[in-house]
Amino acid sequence: MKTILSSETMDIPDGVNIKVKAKMIEVEGPRGKLIRNFKHLNLDFHLIKDEETGKRKLRIEAWFGTRKTSAAIRTALSHVENLITGVTKGYRYKMRFVYAHFPINASITNGNKSIEIRNFLGEKKVRKVDMLEGVSILRSEKVKDEIVLDGNDIELVSRSAALINQKCHVKNKDIRKFLDGIYVSEKGRIVEEE
Repeated sequence: MKTILSSETMDIPDGVNIKVKAKMIEVEGPRGKLIRNFKHLNLDFHLIKDEETGKRKLRIEAWFGTRKTSAAIRTALSHVENLITGVTKGYRYKMRFVYAHFPINASITNGNKSIEIRNFLGEKKVRKVDMLEGVSILRSEKVKDEIVLDGNDIELVSRSAALINQKCHVKNKDIRKFLDGIYVSEKGRIVEEE
């Protein structure tokens, strides 16, 4: 069954500027600018102004859409919300080193843009992970064996965390016993919500 018109709107907060051109959404805020391509979705994006309050809104609509297309509306809205959060608050992922015997030694190189992991399970191999564009990595001052990944784009920050996690996989051992690795311990914002 097809629905003639399904649509959803979202408020655009103050201090955030959104441009829509041919399904390319450009969000600009105090922390920078993010662009996302929605050309693969069969949806219409409109910037509208609320008549009563005068607030700007983003409306996404699907004409004659199936259930899948209608579901994509909410997904696209969530993506735009993530872009807005990124340019206003930013994203911060914290990762902890887990080891039973051999202490993992990590050094941050290339101006907070890459990490070198040594002595994982006592191996001599140096594991080097470059952060994706716009993601910076720091050692946590207060907490031992913790690193912090900061960035504006949630996808790039989480993918960088995943790259670090994947570099420290235990091979040829019982992974229920050998729990060594670097794991995401906390996901949050850079600007803490009051």
